[in-house]
Amino acid sequence: MAELPETFVPGFHDENEIKKMKYFKFGNTGMSVSQLSLGTGGFSPAYGNYTLEECKATVHEALKKGINYIDTAYWYGHGISEEILGKCLEGIPRKAYYLATKIARYEKEPKLMFDFSAEKTRESIDASLKRLKLDYIDVLQVHDIEFAPSLKIVLEETLPVLKEALDQGKTKFIGVTGYPVSVLADCIKQSTVKIDSVLCYTRLSMLNNTLKEYLPFFKSKNLGIVNAAPHCLGLLSSAGPPEWHPGHQDIKDVCTEAREYCKKNGVELGRLALYYALHEDGPHTNLVGMNRRDILNCNLDVYYNGITDKEKEIYYH
Repeated sequence: MAELPETFVPGFHDENEIKKMKYFKFGNTGMSVSQLSLGTGGFSPAYGNYTLEECKATVHEALKKGINYIDTAYWYGHGISEEILGKCLEGIPRKAYYLATKIARYEKEPKLMFDFSAEKTRESIDASLKRLKLDYIDVLQVHDIEFAPSLKIVLEETLPVLKEALDQGKTKFIGVTGYPVSVLADCIKQSTVKIDSVLCYTRLSMLNNTLKEYLPFFKSKNLGIVNAAPHCLGLLSSAGPPEWHPGHQDIKDVCTEAREYCKKNGVELGRLALYYALHEDGPHTNLVGMNRRDILNCNLDVYYNGITDKEKEIYYH
């Protein structure tokens, strides 16, 4: 049986449920994070329909089942995800979870989408705290740094403001996120501000495992490592991706073929995608978007019980 994490709250958690979950030391932060964590991009119209009531029920059940790391961003619904999550967390002991959010990616309109300036970053941090109804954020991250006009502005403006927020008690740790792992590594190498965590999405999945190449470097820096979106923003699920999905058509076509093959055999492709991610060593947590309890419980079933013999037959086909 596992030791209880520092997020365990007697009276709120069931000790036996919490002890079923695996927790990993998150780099040098001192945090112990659940191997499966909760992404809240779906707490907004970005991934179709959602309701406040179901989001709230999902957050409560996830925490009760031992998930203790929650990730959001202004970009998810342009403030809606943070606002909904803030409402979901009302009444829950602050000790019971770690929360990460992001700055620098904002509006849908391309001209207003990214802003890595010091002024906008300061404004965004305070606005996020207000929407989330929190006094502090555990991990404050720079969102998709590859879209900065140059790495220089991230290093000289964005990250120093995050350090300023850390000194003011508005955050406990600083992270960077993005898609190209090489850009994340370059930023970490060059930063004079201490970076505590790195989040890369879809890069340790059944479609792409580029993150593996950089894991030794990230580990050498004692970073908390988040493997986000192992379902590749819906590509590796029976539901399929949203219309806005940025993937190349040839990748979408391959995933459609896999999806149809799984459906024909009565298998949910998403279960196989999560199974793959959970069995890859290196990341401290696998961040999965979940805005409904049925999705949460499906993922928890894979986490606790693995996949069936029939699913293994399809998985290894």
